[in-house]
Amino acid sequence: MSHTHSSAAPRDEQLLRQLGYQPQLVRRMGPFGNFAVSFSVISVLSGCMTLYGFGLVTGGPAVMMWGWVGVGAMVLLVGAALAEVTSAYPTSGALYFMADRLGGRGWGWYTGWLNLLGLLGGIAGIDYGAATFTGALLNMQFGFTPTPGSLMVIYTVILLVHAVLNLAGVRLVSVLNSISVWWHVGGVLVIVGALVLVPSHHQSAGFVFGHWSNGTGWSSPLYVVMIGLLLTQYTFSGYDASAHLSEETTGAAMSAPRGIVRSIWTSWIAGFVLLFGLTFAIKDYAGTVGTSTGVPPAQIFLDALGTGGAKVLLLAVIVAQLFCGNAETAAASRMVFAFSRDGALPGSGWWRRTSPRTGTPVAAVWLSVVVAFLLALPAMWSVTAYNAVVAINVLGITPAYALPIFLRLRAGRRFTPGPWNLGRWSRPIGVAAVVWVALVTVLFCLPQSSPVTSDSFNYAPIVLACALVLATVWRWIAGRSYAPPAVGSARMAELAEEVV
Repeated sequence: MSHTHSSAAPRDEQLLRQLGYQPQLVRRMGPFGNFAVSFSVISVLSGCMTLYGFGLVTGGPAVMMWGWVGVGAMVLLVGAALAEVTSAYPTSGALYFMADRLGGRGWGWYTGWLNLLGLLGGIAGIDYGAATFTGALLNMQFGFTPTPGSLMVIYTVILLVHAVLNLAGVRLVSVLNSISVWWHVGGVLVIVGALVLVPSHHQSAGFVFGHWSNGTGWSSPLYVVMIGLLLTQYTFSGYDASAHLSEETTGAAMSAPRGIVRSIWTSWIAGFVLLFGLTFAIKDYAGTVGTSTGVPPAQIFLDALGTGGAKVLLLAVIVAQLFCGNAETAAASRMVFAFSRDGALPGSGWWRRTSPRTGTPVAAVWLSVVVAFLLALPAMWSVTAYNAVVAINVLGITPAYALPIFLRLRAGRRFTPGPWNLGRWSRPIGVAAVVWVALVTVLFCLPQSSPVTSDSFNYAPIVLACALVLATVWRWIAGRSYAPPAVGSARMAELAEEVV
Protein backbone atom coordinates (compact mmCIF):
# COMPACT_ATOMS: atom_id res chain seq x y z
CA MET A 1 0.00 0.00 0.00
CA SER A 2 2.78 2.43 0.91
CA HIS A 3 4.44 1.74 -2.47
CA THR A 4 1.24 2.80 -4.27
CA HIS A 5 1.06 5.94 -2.16
CA SER A 6 4.64 6.90 -2.92
CA SER A 7 4.23 6.35 -6.68
CA ALA A 8 0.85 8.11 -6.81
CA ALA A 9 1.91 11.19 -4.82
CA PRO A 10 4.29 12.72 -7.44
CA ARG A 11 1.62 12.21 -10.15
CA ASP A 12 -0.95 13.90 -7.91
CA GLU A 13 1.33 16.88 -7.31
CA GLN A 14 2.17 17.10 -11.01
CA LEU A 15 -1.54 17.18 -11.93
CA LEU A 16 -2.16 19.88 -9.30
CA ARG A 17 0.65 21.99 -10.80
CA GLN A 18 -0.84 21.48 -14.27
CA LEU A 19 -4.09 22.91 -12.89
CA GLY A 20 -2.06 25.91 -11.70
CA TYR A 21 -1.64 25.31 -7.94
CA GLN A 22 1.46 24.64 -5.90
CA PRO A 23 0.81 21.83 -3.38
CA GLN A 24 0.18 23.23 0.12
CA LEU A 25 -1.85 20.53 1.86
CA VAL A 26 -0.48 17.14 2.91
CA ARG A 27 -1.57 13.93 1.11
CA ARG A 28 -2.26 11.56 3.97
CA MET A 29 -5.67 10.22 2.95
CA GLY A 30 -6.17 6.97 1.03
CA PRO A 31 -9.09 6.02 -1.26
CA PHE A 32 -11.12 4.51 1.63
CA GLY A 33 -10.63 7.65 3.73
CA ASN A 34 -11.83 9.77 0.82
CA PHE A 35 -14.98 7.66 0.41
CA ALA A 36 -15.46 7.71 4.19
CA VAL A 37 -15.58 11.51 4.40
CA SER A 38 -18.54 11.74 1.98
CA PHE A 39 -20.28 8.73 3.52
CA SER A 40 -19.92 10.41 6.93
CA VAL A 41 -21.28 13.74 5.67
CA ILE A 42 -24.29 12.10 3.96
CA SER A 43 -24.80 10.23 7.27
CA VAL A 44 -28.13 8.42 7.10
CA LEU A 45 -28.12 8.34 10.90
CA SER A 46 -28.12 12.13 10.88
CA GLY A 47 -30.35 13.08 7.93
CA CYS A 48 -32.97 10.32 8.18
CA MET A 49 -33.22 10.65 11.96
CA THR A 50 -33.36 14.45 12.10
CA LEU A 51 -36.03 14.65 9.37
CA TYR A 52 -38.01 11.54 10.24
CA GLY A 53 -40.67 13.62 12.03
CA PHE A 54 -40.96 15.82 8.93
CA GLY A 55 -41.52 12.69 6.83
CA LEU A 56 -44.26 11.38 9.15
CA VAL A 57 -46.48 14.40 8.39
CA THR A 58 -45.56 15.05 4.73
CA GLY A 59 -47.03 11.97 3.12
CA GLY A 60 -45.99 9.51 5.81
CA PRO A 61 -44.35 6.09 5.24
CA ALA A 62 -45.58 5.74 1.62
CA VAL A 63 -43.73 8.90 0.52
CA MET A 64 -40.73 8.25 2.77
CA MET A 65 -40.05 4.72 1.50
CA TRP A 66 -40.78 5.17 -2.21
CA GLY A 67 -39.31 8.67 -2.18
CA TRP A 68 -36.08 7.22 -0.79
CA VAL A 69 -35.90 4.71 -3.67
CA GLY A 70 -36.72 7.22 -6.44
CA VAL A 71 -34.81 10.25 -5.20
CA GLY A 72 -31.80 8.08 -4.31
CA ALA A 73 -31.65 6.88 -7.93
CA MET A 74 -31.69 10.48 -9.22
CA VAL A 75 -29.01 11.55 -6.72
CA LEU A 76 -26.82 8.70 -8.00
CA LEU A 77 -27.06 10.20 -11.50
CA VAL A 78 -26.12 13.67 -10.17
CA GLY A 79 -23.22 12.15 -8.22
CA ALA A 80 -21.93 10.21 -11.25
CA ALA A 81 -22.04 13.30 -13.47
CA LEU A 82 -20.26 15.36 -10.78
CA ALA A 83 -17.69 12.59 -10.25
CA GLU A 84 -16.76 12.74 -13.94
CA VAL A 85 -15.93 16.47 -13.72
CA THR A 86 -14.13 15.92 -10.38
CA SER A 87 -11.82 13.38 -12.04
CA ALA A 88 -10.67 16.06 -14.50
CA TYR A 89 -10.19 18.77 -11.81
CA PRO A 90 -9.31 17.19 -8.44
CA THR A 91 -8.76 20.33 -6.30
CA SER A 92 -9.89 21.52 -2.84
CA GLY A 93 -11.98 24.24 -4.50
CA ALA A 94 -13.85 21.48 -6.32
CA LEU A 95 -17.15 22.79 -7.72
CA TYR A 96 -16.21 26.43 -8.21
CA PHE A 97 -12.84 25.59 -9.79
CA MET A 98 -14.63 23.25 -12.24
CA ALA A 99 -17.18 25.99 -13.03
CA ASP A 100 -14.40 28.56 -13.48
CA ARG A 101 -12.47 26.32 -15.88
CA LEU A 102 -15.53 25.33 -17.92
CA GLY A 103 -17.55 28.56 -17.83
CA GLY A 104 -15.36 31.47 -16.77
CA ARG A 105 -14.87 33.73 -13.73
CA GLY A 106 -18.54 34.65 -13.14
CA TRP A 107 -19.68 31.02 -13.09
CA GLY A 108 -16.84 30.12 -10.73
CA TRP A 109 -17.62 33.01 -8.37
CA TYR A 110 -21.33 32.22 -7.90
CA THR A 111 -20.80 28.44 -7.77
CA GLY A 112 -18.21 29.02 -5.04
CA TRP A 113 -20.49 31.21 -2.94
CA LEU A 114 -23.40 28.75 -3.25
CA ASN A 115 -21.14 25.83 -2.33
CA LEU A 116 -19.58 27.68 0.61
CA LEU A 117 -22.96 28.76 1.96
CA GLY A 118 -24.26 25.20 1.64
CA LEU A 119 -21.26 23.71 3.46
CA LEU A 120 -21.39 26.22 6.34
CA GLY A 121 -25.17 25.75 6.62
CA GLY A 122 -24.45 22.02 6.66
CA ILE A 123 -22.26 22.27 9.78
CA ALA A 124 -25.01 24.28 11.48
CA GLY A 125 -27.78 21.86 10.47
CA ILE A 126 -25.86 18.71 11.45
CA ASP A 127 -24.40 19.93 14.73
CA TYR A 128 -27.60 21.62 15.91
CA GLY A 129 -29.44 18.39 15.07
CA ALA A 130 -26.89 16.53 17.21
CA ALA A 131 -27.53 19.04 20.02
CA THR A 132 -31.31 18.38 19.94
CA PHE A 133 -30.73 14.60 20.06
CA THR A 134 -28.29 15.10 22.95
CA GLY A 135 -31.01 17.15 24.70
CA ALA A 136 -33.49 14.28 24.21
CA LEU A 137 -30.98 11.80 25.69
CA LEU A 138 -30.30 14.06 28.70
CA ASN A 139 -34.06 14.37 29.12
CA MET A 140 -34.38 10.58 29.38
CA GLN A 141 -31.35 10.16 31.63
CA PHE A 142 -31.57 13.12 33.99
CA GLY A 143 -35.01 14.66 33.40
CA PHE A 144 -33.24 17.63 31.79
CA THR A 145 -35.67 19.88 29.87
CA PRO A 146 -34.05 21.19 26.68
CA THR A 147 -34.59 24.93 26.19
CA PRO A 148 -33.35 27.00 23.22
CA GLY A 149 -30.65 28.45 25.50
CA SER A 150 -29.38 25.11 26.81
CA LEU A 151 -29.43 23.61 23.29
CA MET A 152 -27.28 26.52 22.10
CA VAL A 153 -24.75 25.73 24.85
CA ILE A 154 -24.62 22.04 23.80
CA TYR A 155 -24.32 23.13 20.16
CA THR A 156 -21.39 25.46 20.96
CA VAL A 157 -19.54 22.66 22.79
CA ILE A 158 -20.03 20.34 19.77
CA LEU A 159 -18.67 23.02 17.40
CA LEU A 160 -15.59 23.51 19.60
CA VAL A 161 -14.91 19.77 19.71
CA HIS A 162 -15.10 19.62 15.90
CA ALA A 163 -12.73 22.58 15.54
CA VAL A 164 -10.15 20.97 17.85
CA LEU A 165 -10.35 17.57 16.10
CA ASN A 166 -9.90 19.20 12.69
CA LEU A 167 -6.92 21.24 13.88
CA ALA A 168 -5.08 18.03 14.75
CA GLY A 169 -4.53 17.27 11.03
CA VAL A 170 -6.03 15.37 8.13
CA ARG A 171 -4.62 12.01 9.31
CA LEU A 172 -6.86 12.12 12.41
CA VAL A 173 -9.84 13.31 10.33
CA SER A 174 -9.26 10.38 7.96
CA VAL A 175 -9.03 7.84 10.82
CA LEU A 176 -12.22 9.22 12.43
CA ASN A 177 -14.07 9.03 9.10
CA SER A 178 -12.97 5.42 8.61
CA ILE A 179 -14.29 4.54 12.09
CA SER A 180 -17.43 6.51 11.21
CA VAL A 181 -18.19 4.22 8.23
CA TRP A 182 -18.23 1.13 10.42
CA TRP A 183 -20.11 2.99 13.17
CA HIS A 184 -22.83 3.98 10.67
CA VAL A 185 -23.13 0.50 9.14
CA GLY A 186 -23.06 -1.17 12.56
CA GLY A 187 -25.45 1.45 13.99
CA VAL A 188 -28.03 0.89 11.26
CA LEU A 189 -27.82 -2.91 11.68
CA VAL A 190 -28.08 -2.71 15.50
CA ILE A 191 -31.00 -0.24 15.43
CA VAL A 192 -32.95 -2.15 12.78
CA GLY A 193 -32.11 -5.50 14.35
CA ALA A 194 -33.35 -4.34 17.76
CA LEU A 195 -36.54 -2.80 16.32
CA VAL A 196 -37.33 -5.94 14.30
CA LEU A 197 -36.46 -8.57 16.92
CA VAL A 198 -37.40 -7.06 20.31
CA PRO A 199 -40.97 -5.61 20.22
CA SER A 200 -43.89 -8.03 19.83
CA HIS A 201 -45.97 -5.48 17.88
CA HIS A 202 -45.04 -4.52 14.31
CA GLN A 203 -46.70 -2.72 11.42
CA SER A 204 -47.65 -4.60 8.25
CA ALA A 205 -45.73 -4.31 4.97
CA GLY A 206 -48.81 -2.55 3.61
CA PHE A 207 -48.43 0.12 6.30
CA VAL A 208 -44.66 0.52 5.84
CA PHE A 209 -44.92 0.98 2.07
CA GLY A 210 -48.43 2.33 1.70
CA HIS A 211 -49.60 4.34 4.73
CA TRP A 212 -50.47 7.93 3.82
CA SER A 213 -50.42 10.74 6.36
CA ASN A 214 -50.80 14.43 5.66
CA GLY A 215 -50.30 16.86 8.52
CA THR A 216 -49.12 19.76 6.35
CA GLY A 217 -52.46 21.55 5.99
CA TRP A 218 -52.21 21.33 2.18
CA SER A 219 -55.02 19.44 0.45
CA SER A 220 -53.24 18.50 -2.80
CA PRO A 221 -51.73 14.99 -2.47
CA LEU A 222 -49.31 15.73 -5.34
CA TYR A 223 -47.99 18.85 -3.56
CA VAL A 224 -47.51 16.89 -0.31
CA VAL A 225 -45.65 14.11 -2.16
CA MET A 226 -43.32 16.64 -3.80
CA ILE A 227 -42.46 18.29 -0.45
CA GLY A 228 -42.11 14.84 1.16
CA LEU A 229 -39.28 14.02 -1.28
CA LEU A 230 -37.13 16.59 0.53
CA LEU A 231 -36.37 14.16 3.38
CA THR A 232 -34.29 12.07 0.98
CA GLN A 233 -32.84 15.01 -0.94
CA TYR A 234 -31.74 16.73 2.28
CA THR A 235 -30.04 13.57 3.54
CA PHE A 236 -28.16 13.14 0.26
CA SER A 237 -26.17 16.35 0.40
CA GLY A 238 -22.49 16.78 1.11
CA TYR A 239 -20.94 14.13 -1.12
CA ASP A 240 -18.78 16.88 -2.66
CA ALA A 241 -16.64 16.39 0.47
CA SER A 242 -14.62 13.76 -1.47
CA ALA A 243 -13.75 16.41 -4.04
CA HIS A 244 -12.84 19.03 -1.40
CA LEU A 245 -10.34 16.64 0.20
CA SER A 246 -8.81 15.56 -3.12
CA GLU A 247 -5.62 17.60 -2.57
CA GLU A 248 -5.05 15.50 0.57
CA THR A 249 -5.90 12.18 -1.14
CA THR A 250 -3.53 9.84 -3.00
CA GLY A 251 -4.50 8.99 -6.60
CA ALA A 252 -7.11 11.75 -6.37
CA ALA A 253 -8.21 11.68 -10.06
CA MET A 254 -9.61 8.17 -9.42
CA SER A 255 -10.09 8.12 -5.62
CA ALA A 256 -12.25 11.28 -5.35
CA PRO A 257 -14.82 10.39 -8.09
CA ARG A 258 -15.05 6.83 -6.79
CA GLY A 259 -15.51 8.22 -3.27
CA ILE A 260 -18.47 10.34 -4.44
CA VAL A 261 -20.32 7.51 -6.22
CA ARG A 262 -19.58 4.83 -3.62
CA SER A 263 -20.75 7.07 -0.75
CA ILE A 264 -24.10 7.61 -2.51
CA TRP A 265 -24.99 4.00 -3.31
CA THR A 266 -23.89 2.65 0.08
CA SER A 267 -25.93 5.37 1.85
CA TRP A 268 -28.88 4.61 -0.44
CA ILE A 269 -28.96 0.99 0.77
CA ALA A 270 -28.25 1.80 4.44
CA GLY A 271 -30.90 4.55 4.56
CA PHE A 272 -33.58 2.31 3.06
CA VAL A 273 -32.90 -0.37 5.70
CA LEU A 274 -32.97 2.27 8.48
CA LEU A 275 -36.27 3.88 7.37
CA PHE A 276 -37.84 0.43 7.01
CA GLY A 277 -36.74 -0.57 10.54
CA LEU A 278 -38.06 2.64 12.12
CA THR A 279 -41.41 2.57 10.34
CA PHE A 280 -41.90 -1.18 10.92
CA ALA A 281 -41.63 -0.56 14.69
CA ILE A 282 -44.02 2.42 15.05
CA LYS A 283 -46.43 1.61 17.88
CA ASP A 284 -48.61 4.74 18.09
CA TYR A 285 -48.45 7.01 15.01
CA ALA A 286 -49.99 10.12 16.61
CA GLY A 287 -47.93 9.62 19.78
CA THR A 288 -44.74 9.35 17.70
CA VAL A 289 -45.53 12.55 15.78
CA GLY A 290 -46.40 14.51 18.95
CA THR A 291 -43.70 13.00 21.19
CA SER A 292 -42.67 14.96 24.29
CA THR A 293 -39.00 14.14 23.55
CA GLY A 294 -39.21 16.38 20.47
CA VAL A 295 -37.50 13.57 18.51
CA PRO A 296 -39.91 11.04 16.89
CA PRO A 297 -37.27 8.27 16.43
CA ALA A 298 -36.54 8.51 20.19
CA GLN A 299 -40.25 7.82 20.84
CA ILE A 300 -40.11 4.76 18.56
CA PHE A 301 -37.08 3.50 20.53
CA LEU A 302 -38.89 4.12 23.84
CA ASP A 303 -42.08 2.32 22.75
CA ALA A 304 -40.18 -0.62 21.27
CA LEU A 305 -37.34 -1.13 23.74
CA GLY A 306 -38.10 0.78 26.94
CA THR A 307 -35.95 3.52 28.43
CA GLY A 308 -32.67 1.58 28.69
CA GLY A 309 -32.68 0.34 25.10
CA ALA A 310 -33.83 3.73 23.82
CA LYS A 311 -30.89 5.47 25.51
CA VAL A 312 -28.36 3.07 23.96
CA LEU A 313 -29.75 3.53 20.44
CA LEU A 314 -30.03 7.30 20.87
CA LEU A 315 -26.40 7.42 21.95
CA ALA A 316 -25.42 5.45 18.82
CA VAL A 317 -27.25 8.02 16.67
CA ILE A 318 -25.64 10.99 18.47
CA VAL A 319 -22.13 9.58 17.97
CA ALA A 320 -22.90 9.11 14.25
CA GLN A 321 -24.09 12.72 14.05
CA LEU A 322 -20.88 13.89 15.71
CA PHE A 323 -18.82 11.96 13.12
CA CYS A 324 -20.96 13.58 10.42
CA GLY A 325 -20.44 17.13 11.74
CA ASN A 326 -16.70 16.54 12.03
CA ALA A 327 -16.46 15.43 8.38
CA GLU A 328 -18.57 18.41 7.28
CA THR A 329 -16.27 20.78 9.18
CA ALA A 330 -13.31 19.28 7.30
CA ALA A 331 -15.02 19.78 3.92
CA ALA A 332 -16.17 23.34 4.68
CA SER A 333 -12.76 24.44 5.96
CA ARG A 334 -11.08 23.12 2.77
CA MET A 335 -13.56 25.12 0.72
CA VAL A 336 -12.77 28.27 2.76
CA PHE A 337 -9.05 27.58 2.25
CA ALA A 338 -9.37 27.07 -1.52
CA PHE A 339 -11.70 30.02 -2.09
CA SER A 340 -9.30 32.24 -0.10
CA ARG A 341 -6.30 30.90 -2.02
CA ASP A 342 -7.98 32.35 -5.12
CA GLY A 343 -8.73 35.66 -3.39
CA ALA A 344 -12.53 35.35 -3.19
CA LEU A 345 -13.17 35.96 0.53
CA PRO A 346 -12.76 39.09 2.66
CA GLY A 347 -9.42 38.69 4.45
CA SER A 348 -8.31 35.93 2.06
CA GLY A 349 -4.63 36.27 3.05
CA TRP A 350 -5.53 35.15 6.57
CA TRP A 351 -7.85 32.21 5.73
CA ARG A 352 -5.51 30.52 3.25
CA ARG A 353 -2.66 30.00 5.71
CA THR A 354 -1.82 26.41 6.66
CA SER A 355 -0.11 25.11 9.79
CA PRO A 356 3.55 24.23 9.12
CA ARG A 357 3.19 21.33 11.59
CA THR A 358 -0.06 19.64 10.51
CA GLY A 359 -0.69 21.13 7.05
CA THR A 360 -4.18 22.09 8.24
CA PRO A 361 -5.79 25.42 7.23
CA VAL A 362 -6.16 26.54 10.88
CA ALA A 363 -7.86 29.92 10.39
CA ALA A 364 -10.25 28.36 7.84
CA VAL A 365 -11.35 25.76 10.42
CA TRP A 366 -12.08 28.47 13.00
CA LEU A 367 -13.93 30.63 10.47
CA SER A 368 -16.12 27.66 9.49
CA VAL A 369 -17.26 26.90 13.05
CA VAL A 370 -17.77 30.59 13.97
CA VAL A 371 -19.99 31.18 10.91
CA ALA A 372 -21.90 27.95 11.68
CA PHE A 373 -22.47 29.26 15.23
CA LEU A 374 -23.84 32.57 13.89
CA LEU A 375 -26.08 30.79 11.36
CA ALA A 376 -27.79 28.73 14.08
CA LEU A 377 -28.01 31.58 16.62
CA PRO A 378 -31.55 32.62 15.50
CA ALA A 379 -32.77 29.17 16.66
CA MET A 380 -32.70 30.71 20.16
CA TRP A 381 -35.83 32.60 19.17
CA SER A 382 -37.47 30.62 16.35
CA VAL A 383 -37.61 27.01 15.10
CA THR A 384 -38.47 28.46 11.69
CA ALA A 385 -35.10 30.19 11.65
CA TYR A 386 -33.34 26.86 12.24
CA ASN A 387 -35.35 25.28 9.43
CA ALA A 388 -34.17 28.09 7.13
CA VAL A 389 -30.56 27.23 8.02
CA VAL A 390 -31.14 23.57 7.20
CA ALA A 391 -32.80 24.57 3.93
CA ILE A 392 -29.96 26.93 3.02
CA ASN A 393 -27.61 23.96 3.33
CA VAL A 394 -29.38 22.08 0.53
CA LEU A 395 -30.59 25.14 -1.37
CA GLY A 396 -27.03 26.43 -1.63
CA ILE A 397 -25.24 23.17 -2.27
CA THR A 398 -27.66 21.38 -4.63
CA PRO A 399 -27.60 23.98 -7.45
CA ALA A 400 -23.81 24.19 -6.96
CA TYR A 401 -23.64 20.47 -7.90
CA ALA A 402 -25.49 21.05 -11.14
CA LEU A 403 -23.53 24.09 -12.37
CA PRO A 404 -20.27 22.23 -13.21
CA ILE A 405 -22.35 19.44 -14.82
CA PHE A 406 -24.30 21.97 -16.91
CA LEU A 407 -21.08 23.73 -17.96
CA ARG A 408 -19.45 20.41 -18.81
CA LEU A 409 -22.43 19.63 -21.11
CA ARG A 410 -22.14 23.08 -22.66
CA ALA A 411 -18.39 22.70 -23.19
CA GLY A 412 -18.93 19.54 -25.28
CA ARG A 413 -15.65 18.44 -26.85
CA ARG A 414 -13.73 21.23 -25.11
CA PHE A 415 -13.97 19.18 -21.91
CA THR A 416 -11.13 16.69 -21.51
CA PRO A 417 -12.35 13.84 -19.27
CA GLY A 418 -10.17 12.52 -16.47
CA PRO A 419 -9.39 8.81 -15.91
CA TRP A 420 -12.84 8.27 -14.27
CA ASN A 421 -15.51 9.07 -16.85
CA LEU A 422 -18.95 8.00 -18.07
CA GLY A 423 -17.99 7.56 -21.72
CA ARG A 424 -20.99 7.72 -24.08
CA TRP A 425 -23.37 7.88 -21.09
CA SER A 426 -21.91 11.21 -20.05
CA ARG A 427 -24.42 13.38 -21.92
CA PRO A 428 -27.72 11.60 -21.04
CA ILE A 429 -26.73 11.23 -17.37
CA GLY A 430 -25.61 14.88 -17.27
CA VAL A 431 -28.89 16.12 -18.76
CA ALA A 432 -30.96 14.01 -16.31
CA ALA A 433 -28.87 15.36 -13.40
CA VAL A 434 -29.33 19.02 -14.36
CA VAL A 435 -33.11 18.62 -14.90
CA TRP A 436 -33.48 16.87 -11.54
CA VAL A 437 -31.53 19.56 -9.66
CA ALA A 438 -33.62 22.30 -11.30
CA LEU A 439 -36.80 20.52 -10.08
CA VAL A 440 -35.67 19.99 -6.49
CA THR A 441 -34.37 23.56 -6.23
CA VAL A 442 -37.94 24.71 -6.90
CA LEU A 443 -39.25 22.23 -4.28
CA PHE A 444 -36.83 23.62 -1.66
CA CYS A 445 -38.41 27.06 -2.10
CA LEU A 446 -42.05 26.00 -1.58
CA PRO A 447 -43.93 26.59 1.69
CA GLN A 448 -44.10 23.31 3.61
CA SER A 449 -47.22 23.86 5.72
CA SER A 450 -50.53 25.68 5.43
CA PRO A 451 -51.72 28.25 6.34
CA VAL A 452 -48.54 30.18 5.57
CA THR A 453 -47.73 32.35 8.61
CA SER A 454 -44.54 34.05 9.80
CA ASP A 455 -43.74 30.79 11.63
CA SER A 456 -44.48 28.41 8.77
CA PHE A 457 -43.08 30.60 5.98
CA ASN A 458 -40.17 29.08 4.02
CA TYR A 459 -37.42 31.65 4.45
CA ALA A 460 -34.82 29.65 2.50
CA PRO A 461 -35.30 31.44 -0.85
CA ILE A 462 -35.01 34.82 0.91
CA VAL A 463 -31.81 33.75 2.66
CA LEU A 464 -30.50 32.45 -0.68
CA ALA A 465 -31.42 35.70 -2.48
CA CYS A 466 -29.67 37.76 0.23
CA ALA A 467 -26.56 35.58 -0.12
CA LEU A 468 -26.50 36.02 -3.90
CA VAL A 469 -26.96 39.80 -3.53
CA LEU A 470 -24.06 39.92 -1.04
CA ALA A 471 -21.92 37.80 -3.40
CA THR A 472 -22.75 40.22 -6.24
CA VAL A 473 -21.91 43.28 -4.14
CA TRP A 474 -18.65 41.71 -2.94
CA ARG A 475 -17.74 40.81 -6.52
CA TRP A 476 -18.27 44.43 -7.50
CA ILE A 477 -16.13 45.68 -4.58
CA ALA A 478 -13.34 43.09 -4.55
CA GLY A 479 -13.95 40.71 -7.44
CA ARG A 480 -10.72 41.83 -9.11
CA SER A 481 -8.71 40.01 -6.44
CA TYR A 482 -10.50 36.72 -7.29
CA ALA A 483 -8.09 34.90 -9.58
CA PRO A 484 -8.11 31.10 -9.92
CA PRO A 485 -5.07 30.10 -11.99
CA ALA A 486 -5.61 30.34 -15.73
CA VAL A 487 -5.20 27.33 -18.00
CA GLY A 488 -1.52 26.74 -18.71
CA SER A 489 -0.23 28.30 -15.50
CA ALA A 490 1.62 25.12 -14.47
CA ARG A 491 5.00 26.74 -15.10
CA MET A 492 4.01 29.69 -12.89
CA ALA A 493 3.15 27.28 -10.04
CA GLU A 494 6.55 25.61 -10.37
CA LEU A 495 8.36 28.98 -10.41
CA ALA A 496 6.37 30.18 -7.38
CA GLU A 497 7.39 27.02 -5.56
CA GLU A 498 11.07 27.59 -6.34
CA VAL A 499 10.74 31.17 -5.01
CA VAL A 500 9.09 29.92 -1.82
